[in-house]
Amino acid sequence: MPPSDSSPNRIRLVVLFGGQSAEHDVSRVTAVHVLRAADPERYDLVPVGITRDGQWLHATDAMAALDGPGELASGLDVTGTAVDPVPTVASTSLGERVVVLPLLHGPFGEDGTVQGMLELAGVPYVGSGVLGSALSMDKAKAKEVIAHAGIPQCRWTTLRDTDIDASTPQSLVADLGLPLFVKPANLGSSVGVSKAHDLDELAAALDLAASYDEWIVVEEHVEGREIEIAVLGNTDLRVSVPGEIRPGAEFYSYDDKYIDDGAQLIVPADLPADVADEIVDLAKASFRALRAEGMARVDFFYEEGGRGLLLNEINTIPGFTPISMYPKLWEASGVPYAQLIDELVALAIERHDRRTAHRRTAH
Repeated sequence: MPPSDSSPNRIRLVVLFGGQSAEHDVSRVTAVHVLRAADPERYDLVPVGITRDGQWLHATDAMAALDGPGELASGLDVTGTAVDPVPTVASTSLGERVVVLPLLHGPFGEDGTVQGMLELAGVPYVGSGVLGSALSMDKAKAKEVIAHAGIPQCRWTTLRDTDIDASTPQSLVADLGLPLFVKPANLGSSVGVSKAHDLDELAAALDLAASYDEWIVVEEHVEGREIEIAVLGNTDLRVSVPGEIRPGAEFYSYDDKYIDDGAQLIVPADLPADVADEIVDLAKASFRALRAEGMARVDFFYEEGGRGLLLNEINTIPGFTPISMYPKLWEASGVPYAQLIDELVALAIERHDRRTAHRRTAH
């Protein structure tokens, strides 16, 4: 781990992990890998954990745990000394640049809330800004923007929990058929997602999704391959090779991603040349339509012999363990894990400096 001294060339990298969403545990696991991979000669690493009830802690014990034996497979414990958020992310030693790396999936982390705080604090941070984060997090609004941009996607509808009644399942089946996927609009990692095969399962799926979010997305089932691709950049975008997910379960569930390890991740995906070219264009178009910046994983269905590529969703803080698809795609594209962290930090600084120059010109 890094020494305590700092120099003008080092960057104080504040790693935010934990958080208040249902993806809290995923974030803790990701933090282990990022803190271990980040170059100690380049970064003064400052882990800051956020508890499930929203308390911010300077996780000094986390650094000690990283030096100890074992893999910390369950992630870093969110423990430490309570701190005030803004001074924690903004304070720095003379000559040391601060960058914040949010590893917070879901609400209160990936949805623009933390990004807004960091904008007010005037601190560079990795990933999309307020608007891009909020749009991409809300699957319902993202689908509306994507539809306006003319990017192909599956048929869907959006519901509010207060609009659901006994007749809702029948109406959904009449409109979209069976089976159906039911998702909370503002969560990731497949938390709260169900595949419903009949009316009873659909009613239960709606109840489950509504327990996580007041807005619910219901999608038609697509018989297609699950293809994912990684985007890196702000204005000039780079795109990785595509990869394919072959779920170990009926769909790519939370357990399949993080517990059972049953899914196959095939990198690169075996695609016809014209489809591989098209997915690059669609990924860039989706990234720009939703105002994403820095990084995103863009997920598609590939309906062979049918509608072709259909956008599923875009993730602005994708899974970031070394075995997660986003880093694996870049590894296969010639960007190893530690270098990927460096590039994301550089992109955060570039965007912050560019936006700051615009604000100064406006005044």
